[in-house]
Amino acid sequence: QVQLVESGGGLVQAGGSLRLSCAASGRTFSDYAMGWFRQAPGMEREFVAAINWNGGSTYYADSVKGRFTISRDNAKNTVYLQMNSLKPGDTAVYYCAARNFPIEGSAWYEYDSWGQGTQVTVSS
Repeated sequence: QVQLVESGGGLVQAGGSLRLSCAASGRTFSDYAMGWFRQAPGMEREFVAAINWNGGSTYYADSVKGRFTISRDNAKNTVYLQMNSLKPGDTAVYYCAARNFPIEGSAWYEYDSWGQGTQVTVSS
């Protein structure tokens, strides 16, 4: 399995931006599609965005499309989530996940490794 460590969460006002990072180690990063999921209190974990092995294909949840951008740097073994125009409804713990397959997926069970999560809080 690949080990994942997220960073970049925090408190931001509505309309603001944050950039999450997820550093991977332990296996060949470019073998993996990567995804971001989030979980708000009392809610199920939900898909946010995913990217294929080389960054050539991305997929977004409708709720974040046009506001969030997923990207990756295989030379740095890192995947990013740029979040703009944040809303209070984006408040959640954000998780990075790795799928041992080159094509991205949107279901949590398609992913093999998970980070510990980073809290994002958007105030109104």
